[in-house]
Amino acid sequence: MQGRFLREPPLFLGLRNAIGCAYFRLLAVPGWSNSRDMDLPPLQLNSSLDPDRLARDFAQDGRVRIPAILTNECAVWWHDHLRQRSDWRQVVNSGDRIFELDRATRQGMRAEQRQALEDAVYAGARNGFQYRYETIRTPDGAAARGASDDPLAAFARWMSQGPTLDLLRGIVGDERVAMADAQATAYAPGDFLTGHDDGVPGKNRVAAYVLGLTPAWRCEWGGLLLFHPEQGDAAEAWVPQFNTLNIFSVPQPHSVSEVTRAAPYRRYAITGWLRRGPVPG
Repeated sequence: MQGRFLREPPLFLGLRNAIGCAYFRLLAVPGWSNSRDMDLPPLQLNSSLDPDRLARDFAQDGRVRIPAILTNECAVWWHDHLRQRSDWRQVVNSGDRIFELDRATRQGMRAEQRQALEDAVYAGARNGFQYRYETIRTPDGAAARGASDDPLAAFARWMSQGPTLDLLRGIVGDERVAMADAQATAYAPGDFLTGHDDGVPGKNRVAAYVLGLTPAWRCEWGGLLLFHPEQGDAAEAWVPQFNTLNIFSVPQPHSVSEVTRAAPYRRYAITGWLRRGPVPG
């Protein structure tokens, strides 16, 4: 998630030259095979949720965790789906610029190019806003979502209408929420997201959300959602939990800690923001 810097980003010069121009390019989204996705179970909220309690917790703390947000069958399907996708793209920033690499490109990089990228990413993280993780995005526009057969577009539509949208509006206490945008994310060992607050002028963000889709995760593996204190140095850490929806108000300083090499698999999630209108066409 991106927003205002907690500190000014460093002068991250020479990144493109260090790695090679051919390896930093915006990539067209590869086609994905929907033959394995015909058995997508209905997106359905857990009927045992207590909207009033969730709204009280959010109003009090500015954030709330919602375990078992989906039916278990649906959550398991989404985890399997994200693991099977091959169209992931690693996103890395250099200040305000964003670079994207698909998996095939990264596999073809020489050892010295990999090391140069590694050095540049960690240099950027020392004093400024820096991130590295994998993503699959969905369009914001209603027409593009409606025309897409990607299950992630179906998820974004589901979050933006009907009982789901009503639930989200009630939790955050804002009837002006008109839509949710969405992207799938995967954090592998070495991936992280430094401190920021998600506030972006013109995006009309009310709250951010993270739907955890990794069945088992240890806090020692990193990938923790950290909420930065306004005073003092005691951050609040949320460990990734399967089928748990985290919602927190925007702006709110937070980060994702680095995933360690001990993690045996990626940290999967679907993330985005609840936004006021107008809804893109």
